[in-house]
Amino acid sequence: MLARRTFIALALAAALPAALPVTSAYAQQPIKIGLVTALSGQSARAGEAITRGLQVAIDELNAKGGVLGGRKFELVRRDDEATPAKGVIAARELLFKEKVAVLFGGLDTPVSLAIVPIVNEAKMPFVGPWAAGTGITKNGAKENYVFRVSAVDEIVNKAMLAYAQKTFNSKNCGMILVNNPWGESNEKGLMAALGAKGLKPAGIEKFEGNDVDVVPQLTRLKSAGADCLFLVGNVGPSAQVVKSLDRMGWKPPVVSHWGPAGGRFTELAGPSAPMVHFVQTYSFFGKQTPVGEKVLKALMAKYPDIKGPGDVTPAVGVANAYDGMMLTALAIQNAGKLDGPAIREGYYRIGSHAGLIKNYDKPFSATNHDAVNENDYVWTQFIDHQILPVGMKK
Repeated sequence: MLARRTFIALALAAALPAALPVTSAYAQQPIKIGLVTALSGQSARAGEAITRGLQVAIDELNAKGGVLGGRKFELVRRDDEATPAKGVIAARELLFKEKVAVLFGGLDTPVSLAIVPIVNEAKMPFVGPWAAGTGITKNGAKENYVFRVSAVDEIVNKAMLAYAQKTFNSKNCGMILVNNPWGESNEKGLMAALGAKGLKPAGIEKFEGNDVDVVPQLTRLKSAGADCLFLVGNVGPSAQVVKSLDRMGWKPPVVSHWGPAGGRFTELAGPSAPMVHFVQTYSFFGKQTPVGEKVLKALMAKYPDIKGPGDVTPAVGVANAYDGMMLTALAIQNAGKLDGPAIREGYYRIGSHAGLIKNYDKPFSATNHDAVNENDYVWTQFIDHQILPVGMKK
């Protein structure tokens, strides 16, 4: 019996050193960051921009040694094809199979809204670098795990009204909105912005995402005396609005949310694409901060198709994703471990950070999960297929 116990003890002792490197290696396994976004279809360019913003940030973080004592980051992507049902499947796979620490995504508001209940139930942080629906972060959950570094409809809507009044002296704007939750979010926000100034819209018209002609809706707005149009729609539908205006021969100012920036807008809309002025959170044109210079240089070094600022398109996807990843790294470092509730608290404990879009100062709190506000927007238009700040020449 003694000999048998001695044999077991020696066997365990012999096995122990071999187990130690495994444990050490496990501690250094990469931290997976998930991304659910449109990687195909009309909005694929926006999905690629988000990818590049995240990857450049991850490369920078990894070069500096990562977080939590040297753990590096790894990006894992899934294509939602701009479809809520596919976005839900992709989110579940990344959360429960790939075991990502934080999930990024939701290029489209309907997709994001479908993912929100899943991440809140799973107690896993979800960071939005694009979708602007107000209800994404203001989702009513007792424990809210959704954060955003992007535009917010209710804030953008105030900016749209102010821009139309200041730039075009508009007094009777009409709405032309996509008929989905994103359109509904903006209708509510625009009505609130107008109501705060004692105004009403000339009219409210809706269109479907696959409509190829919206002349009837636009004709009603024209007959109602609309002197500008508030446009909300992604790339394809927004282009159809412009083409319908061309067919009518009507050239009202068009003040848009940032949907046109997400893909092949100039190709689809034709020569009248520049008439649409739309909001962005960042532009690589003009004088850059040191962070802007660093990111642009990194993009040009990593992606051969980027030769200069005009090739970073849409810049908003890159900028939001880059800043979102940098803030997420700070949250994980603050948490000290890969635990959803701890990382959520880590976001709240972020202090100051010199970002690409702006210098952040306590960007998140228990009552505010949106890091970007009305002071962080840039108004842009397409000039020769490039997104430039309004009034800037190439």
